[in-house]
Amino acid sequence: MNNQISKTRRDLLKAGMAFALTGLGARPALAAFEQSKTAMRELAFYNLHTGENLKTVYWAEGGYLPDALADINHILRDHRNDQTLPIETPLLDLLHGLHSRLGTVQPFHIVSGYRSPATNAALAANADGVAKGSLHMQAKAIDLYIEGVPLDELRRAAIALRGGGVGYYPKSNFVHVDIGRIRSW
Repeated sequence: MNNQISKTRRDLLKAGMAFALTGLGARPALAAFEQSKTAMRELAFYNLHTGENLKTVYWAEGGYLPDALADINHILRDHRNDQTLPIETPLLDLLHGLHSRLGTVQPFHIVSGYRSPATNAALAANADGVAKGSLHMQAKAIDLYIEGVPLDELRRAAIALRGGGVGYYPKSNFVHVDIGRIRSW
């Protein structure tokens, strides 16, 4: 009987290790942020393509605020065709964590938020580095910078949060942040 209990524990430990190694397990830095008891979460954006500004509290009293989420979806829309898709709230939480970590009050300058499949296909056909299966099409990615924050510092802070993918594009002056697998390039 004791041997059976030891085998079961080993099996559970092996399963737990396999789960953790897949990258699907807890993301320590981001998980700690998500569980914080912040009274409210606020984000500020400036869309480079439309000239629109938004500063909004998107989470308060334990929940996401639908009107604020709609405003965020609008400012992060595909500016080429005005299509929107609800931005994934874990991405917003990651951005809030990034803003907090950097200790700045400056808005995120948006290079690219949601991209429709048609827009993504056109960009992929005409430029290197645009993924055909981009997470932008699932409203799980954003390309951005913050005025006054060195791009490399923004990249390092995003990587430290371990919330997903981080791409560094210094020649184009932006950092890509997504809530996919943890990776960087």
